[in-house]
Amino acid sequence: MSIKRIDNVWKVDIQPGGRSGKRIRKTFETKAEALSWERHIQAKTQENPEWAPAKRDPRRLLDLVGIWKDRHGVTLLDGANTATRLTAMCNAMGNPFADRFTAHDFAEYRSTRLGAGITKSNMNRELQYIKAMFNTLIALDVWKKPNPLEKLKAIRIQERELSFLSLEQIERLLNALPQSRNRHVTLISKVCLSTGARWGEAESLTVQQIAKNCIQFARTKSGKTRAVPITNDLIDELKTHHREHGQGSRIFQSAWAAFREGIERAEIELPLGQMTHVLRHTFASHFMMAGGNILALQKILGHQSLTMTMRYAHLAPDHLKEALTFNPLTLCRQQEK
Repeated sequence: MSIKRIDNVWKVDIQPGGRSGKRIRKTFETKAEALSWERHIQAKTQENPEWAPAKRDPRRLLDLVGIWKDRHGVTLLDGANTATRLTAMCNAMGNPFADRFTAHDFAEYRSTRLGAGITKSNMNRELQYIKAMFNTLIALDVWKKPNPLEKLKAIRIQERELSFLSLEQIERLLNALPQSRNRHVTLISKVCLSTGARWGEAESLTVQQIAKNCIQFARTKSGKTRAVPITNDLIDELKTHHREHGQGSRIFQSAWAAFREGIERAEIELPLGQMTHVLRHTFASHFMMAGGNILALQKILGHQSLTMTMRYAHLAPDHLKEALTFNPLTLCRQQEK
């Protein structure tokens, strides 16, 4: 603490919270006023420590990631993978002090990553991860300050049209897949086409998940269990495949690369990022085109929000019929009659 005369005024320069606390500076016309204010600040700090400016938080971002992982990440199905991504992000940003980390810091990091070719969707996920980490630490009373990224918005992305396979393309694909040396790829693809399952959900199936003419999907993206009926023929294929090629309770082994090769042999062109996921889109699209119910589709796909499922609503026959019936030109003509 110090009181000095500078340019005909008395300047008080103090740190009531200690060396790591906030520095307070104030000027007075007389030395007596400066001394009085200094004693006032000291008394307030002694009477009520909460009144004193908060001390610096010595933790860095990686320290917070470790706390998040130990106290919350362990409860999540994908917690370990999320912690790995958070760690990589913190290292890429130079692992700054947490209390000095700002939205500007993340925006600069995001700009650099976009310049390196990382997609906008991926950067939005990274923003979501670190925002959620701070929110969780605030809820756990580990982080006392506001979320530094609270006001930072995700990048707006033009929604791209979801591609799906035509019936003719499905036939070509199912003819091309058995040409692979991989014994699992054809049946995994059939499961996805029959149930709308994600590739990973189908690939990791165990024989115990087949029960009562259904496949029970347990380790799902949403964490919720769902059951989807399948035909007796597919059940027989799955059980036979498990007896002949299964390992332990698992029915399949990895087959992603074989699927990609099958797509190439079938001469099917897919948008970037929609390789195996095209099977899920294909199930949902044909379900709606055949007159399926949008709420039933939501349950089958396991979407938490109906908004996700509504991407397929425009394919419903009724939707198309209403476009013909309720467009303004048709209504005007009806009025003229």
